[in-house]
Amino acid sequence: MLRPLLALLGLLVALQAQAARTTTPLDAAWRFQRADVAGAEAPGFDDAAWTAITLPHTYNGVDGETGGTPYRGPAWYRRTLDIPAGAGTRRFLEFDGATLAADVWVNGRHAGRHEGGFARFRFDITPLLQPGRNLLAVRVDNTRLPHVAPLGGDFTVFGGLVRPVGLVETPDTHIELMDHGGPGVRVDIETLDTTRARLKVQVQLRNDGSRPAGRELRLTLRDAQGRSVAQQTRRLSLPAGGTDAVTAIVNVPQPHLWQGVKDPYLYRLSAELLDGRDVADTVQLPVGLRQFGVDPQRGFLLNGKPYPLHGVNYFHAGRPGRGVAIGKPEIDEDLRILMDMGLTGLRLVHYQHPAYTYERADELGLVLWTEIPLNSAMEETPAFRDNLYSQLRELVRQNHHHASVAVWGIGNEVYRSDEPIRALLADLHALAKREDASRLTSYAHCCAPDDHPMALQTDLASYNRYWGWYDGQFKDIGPWADKLHAKLPAKPIGLGEYGAGASAIQQEDPPRRPEPGGRWHPEQYQALFHETYAAEIAKRPFMWGTFIWLGFDHAAANRHEGDTTGRNDKGLVTYDRSKLKDAYHLMRAWWQSKPVLHIANKRLSTRPAGTLAIKAYSNAAKATLEVNGKVIGTVDVVDRVAVWPAVTLAAGPATLQVRDDRGSIDRVDWQVEGCAADALGTQRVLQLPREGAAYGSPHARLPLAANEVVLTFDDGPKPGVTERVLQALKAECAKATFFMNGEPMLQNPALAQRVRAEGHTVAMHGHKHLAFGQLPAKDQLADLEAMQKAYRHVIGGDAAAWRFPFLAETPDLRDALRKQNVTVMSVDTGVEDWVQGQSPEVLAERLVKGLREKGGGVVLLHDVHDQTAAALPLMLRRLKQDGWRLVHLQWAEPTR
Repeated sequence: MLRPLLALLGLLVALQAQAARTTTPLDAAWRFQRADVAGAEAPGFDDAAWTAITLPHTYNGVDGETGGTPYRGPAWYRRTLDIPAGAGTRRFLEFDGATLAADVWVNGRHAGRHEGGFARFRFDITPLLQPGRNLLAVRVDNTRLPHVAPLGGDFTVFGGLVRPVGLVETPDTHIELMDHGGPGVRVDIETLDTTRARLKVQVQLRNDGSRPAGRELRLTLRDAQGRSVAQQTRRLSLPAGGTDAVTAIVNVPQPHLWQGVKDPYLYRLSAELLDGRDVADTVQLPVGLRQFGVDPQRGFLLNGKPYPLHGVNYFHAGRPGRGVAIGKPEIDEDLRILMDMGLTGLRLVHYQHPAYTYERADELGLVLWTEIPLNSAMEETPAFRDNLYSQLRELVRQNHHHASVAVWGIGNEVYRSDEPIRALLADLHALAKREDASRLTSYAHCCAPDDHPMALQTDLASYNRYWGWYDGQFKDIGPWADKLHAKLPAKPIGLGEYGAGASAIQQEDPPRRPEPGGRWHPEQYQALFHETYAAEIAKRPFMWGTFIWLGFDHAAANRHEGDTTGRNDKGLVTYDRSKLKDAYHLMRAWWQSKPVLHIANKRLSTRPAGTLAIKAYSNAAKATLEVNGKVIGTVDVVDRVAVWPAVTLAAGPATLQVRDDRGSIDRVDWQVEGCAADALGTQRVLQLPREGAAYGSPHARLPLAANEVVLTFDDGPKPGVTERVLQALKAECAKATFFMNGEPMLQNPALAQRVRAEGHTVAMHGHKHLAFGQLPAKDQLADLEAMQKAYRHVIGGDAAAWRFPFLAETPDLRDALRKQNVTVMSVDTGVEDWVQGQSPEVLAERLVKGLREKGGGVVLLHDVHDQTAAALPLMLRRLKQDGWRLVHLQWAEPTR
């Protein structure tokens, strides 16, 4: 009974202290206009036609995440504020974030300007207020400003009042509120061991009154149950209009350490300014007693012991249609998803995050790397440098008290490697150490040599590496780390970023290697990427920290890849948080101590009959697979992966169940498709080499028997028609080759990908449907290059075959294709399907008749004509009745 009473007493004391300082939310009743409106700061301005909104709010909720160019410019917010009459009260407007620069007016008078979109800032508006109704007007501008960071970056800068706004009211004599948005109270751990902690507490005070003020400062440290473990009181005398800074030493016997996710124990410090018996002002801060360190051989250290630091890059709790204008529930949902993965740390990119994120990290035990928005680009101007300094001071002073913060980040991937950027990073590191010598610094390095001076200015060397995605192979990550560690044995090295794109709705098993900027990013490839990286990282405990790019897909307006434009899809979880990708479950098997078991490739729920590999992720030692109740076998789990390499699935429903030796069970239901007994089917696959050969009239004939036929389609994909063609082919289990045009491919990427996903071969026609033979040679080559680019973007990889538009082959372009190992395909039947006005029956008969006369060969059809789609089922039926054998063309994937 004693503990609940003590907790209640602590709560009552806290509530009494908080009553002296009030913060009133100002998130409702705003009027908004996305434009630069002259005179909108004036109290008499009529905003009746403006939109009514509630904060947090962004004016890029739609265009910031759907691709294209989002609006970057000014917008206005207005609301009224009622103030009671009375003296002796100071009033501050507090903004938790306004992107990217904000000017604030009160009753038509300018209260101040803040440049930097992601930190808290305050204005003392006391002299601008009047009793009764007051008008607040805020002009927010997310234009790229040459002296305000960030100047670049692979993310959308969502404009607006993207975080809460409040009115803070205090007495004239109060704890400082104007120190770069910080709390006015600072706690430093001077010494710490298991028997004693020595804390240095600094409190900044201000007297804005016209008379000297005598006060008492009471400092109280309470444990997690609300019991006082240390307290001291000091009398103060503050001159009128003056400031003071008080330093006190607080000793804590037998301290309970903050031990990360194992035991995130927090004390609470209250700094109370007493006016007689009354609490005139108070600030309360969580205090976690811990020490951070790093060792080049042992990695990250928490309280002197190795603490494996692994997690993800967290790019804000954004949501579809809302961007980063979210609240505490979304942050809580994100942290729940991430904590369930078993991570120990987060890198908060690429700018300061909402205050609530740091508070929850303290409580959950997450170790944080948090950074300023020096990203991609810099300006060599004093104004830009001053802005970075200001944003760094804000980051440190607002978050110094958080136990979770271990690393101050001073930048990310600046795309230059000269003396100005080295000097800037050195100066930012020095400023961070002046502001807070107790923590580590880091810069996320990407695009210059690993030992370039710009990579080595900070305490930690951190690298963004994507072998197996942008370049190189998965397996390169291990040798790279070993080589760099040997070259820089005294420097702690880690991975700031690593990852691969993935769409939860694009499925391919086994997957081809995607193009990073392409529209085909199968989920399976991301999983393969992380399977290799996780195993290699686990063998190298010297790495101080490793952070996957990315926890959640995020908005990046200029990206056009995967299944959605305007997104970076390297997240382990989708942007709407509805789907956990397979790589998420893999990392959970690596990081989570609780039993984990997950069958991979569940979303690829329709499978062809035949033999395939089945895979599951587990943190057990062994796992057993059953299919439809039959035991297939028990295998070892190696690097958290269990594989049954050759499982034969027959047509029909298939229930797969995996059980591991920790007692976990997972299952999935698949539909296995096989051909009907009377289907035409594909009798033979003809795999051609990538050697630049040419086939079909007038070139060498394909090696086909007299009763064999190859189906090909030109000019698509076209919605409606191509879909009907696919339905007809599927009904007969028939496979074909589609020579697609670039423009419709780019306009209908999902349809093009569906063709490939259903097992057909996709090759190239022209980029545009042109009278190809009449083009100059340079224009023909340009059309080919545009077509190749479209193919890589939508399908991924390099196309193996090309058919000349209108069969207008030219020797020069033919030679260019030969050098690229691209096969040229023509036709053998000489039967056209583009003659208009034919009924489906007549067209089908003409095509089959042409085949008989030619003795088989390649049939040229067009998946843009309704008459072809209508005739195709009839043609396939005739081919089946007449005993034709269908041959499917394929080309070997290129080696990398």
